[in-house]
Amino acid sequence: MTRTALILGDQVSRENPALEGADRAVLITSRALLRRPGLHRQRAHLVLSGMRHLAADLREGGRIEVEERTEDGLLEGLDAIDGDVVCAYPSSAAMLEALHERGVELTPPTQFLTSPEAFARWAEGRKTLQMEPFYREQRRRLEVLVDDAGEPVGGTWNLDHDNRRPPPKGGLDAPDPWSPEEDDVDAGVRRDLDRSGIDFWGDDAPRAFAVTPDEASSALRSFVQGRLKEFGPWQDAMVDGERTLFHSLLSVPINLGVLPPLDAVRAAERAYLRDDAPLQSVEGFVRQIIGWREYVWGMYWLRAGQWPRRNALRAREPLPRAYREADSGWRCLDETVRSVRETGYAHHIERLMVLGTIGLTSGVRPWDLVRWFSRGFVDGAEWVMAPNAAGMALYADGGEMMSKPYAAGGNYVNKMSQHCPSCRFDPKRRTGEDACPLTALYWDFLDRHREDLAGNHRIAMPLRSLAKIPDDELEEIRVRARRARKELRGTAG
Repeated sequence: MTRTALILGDQVSRENPALEGADRAVLITSRALLRRPGLHRQRAHLVLSGMRHLAADLREGGRIEVEERTEDGLLEGLDAIDGDVVCAYPSSAAMLEALHERGVELTPPTQFLTSPEAFARWAEGRKTLQMEPFYREQRRRLEVLVDDAGEPVGGTWNLDHDNRRPPPKGGLDAPDPWSPEEDDVDAGVRRDLDRSGIDFWGDDAPRAFAVTPDEASSALRSFVQGRLKEFGPWQDAMVDGERTLFHSLLSVPINLGVLPPLDAVRAAERAYLRDDAPLQSVEGFVRQIIGWREYVWGMYWLRAGQWPRRNALRAREPLPRAYREADSGWRCLDETVRSVRETGYAHHIERLMVLGTIGLTSGVRPWDLVRWFSRGFVDGAEWVMAPNAAGMALYADGGEMMSKPYAAGGNYVNKMSQHCPSCRFDPKRRTGEDACPLTALYWDFLDRHREDLAGNHRIAMPLRSLAKIPDDELEEIRVRARRARKELRGTAG
């Protein structure tokens, strides 16, 4: 009987274990997935380019029969496959259920180092499920940046305190990131997307991210040699005219399966051992991959099926128009949304402390923001964004992932970015015409949720400050916060 490897769009590795022992490979382009509202044009291009490059690679190698299909839906295409089907473990709960229902054999994916089952064993019986203890166990298990006794090199596990420097007044001059050369495959993808009639969100642009193993190796080498050294100190900075700074831009090839995560970690570790990069930068990079990324993967599956319903703070606002149109008049938000629209990218602090914080303090419905992140970013996916956007940014899980809400006002953005001097609002003011909307929303958020947060010791100090605000000023804050929501909706008049 024919044994078919089903290759999903985020599993385009030559080493996909589903290919082992298979007679043929089937790659299905789903029109329904491409038509999802809010899907970024460049994300669609990356996925299709990765699939087609893999198909061409497999054909050239002559290892296996390859079939590419375009169907209305992926599952309709799957149902048309005869014989046994094998697929690497998928990255969404809905797809996992569909594959189980159809009797598809599953193999471990190449993109992750920790299975959902292993993470569930780690989580079982723990009072808290926050990332730090998981990260330390990962370092020991994988023997990354530890000595012979399993203790951290340099004497400490966490160097975050060295990695949160605000940008200098003169800005930062980061080297240009690596970028691929488009080929005939990309030309075909662009032509097909142009003819599709689909109303994508976001601009078309030359492909900027790796989608093949060879490209991923070049991107990794470029980062380690050119940007890793300065990555740590400036990873939280937001600088005008510098959209990528010293960030790695490796999430796309890692998520597509063309760059094994441990390869990236080992390359950074070797740079530290050669004295080519400081420990604080290497530890920060390692933390993102074997710590946070693996933790988010585990948390997604630990709470699979629950994420769409989680809304601990009872947020009710729909996704604001400003997240698509960049027309709020708030410089930090509009510049970040423009970056996403033009490139499909924003770095982690822009995602968390601008897009996420505004969503939290304005009361955006968690799953609305999860969908926007999942479809609007080149590295977006439900498994990434449900824990990141709903859990971390919006506190929708009531504190299971984060010990306090990541709420902040304009002062944080003023410290860590160059947005505020060119903005018409004053980050220090929370009332009046010139009041920063982020600052007003921050205090309004604390006011609306003071009972929800009363038992949280990490938010006790701002709650004490809230209690000292006179009633008349608090009412002015509420007025400014209501206007801020109208500005986000585009209805301020």
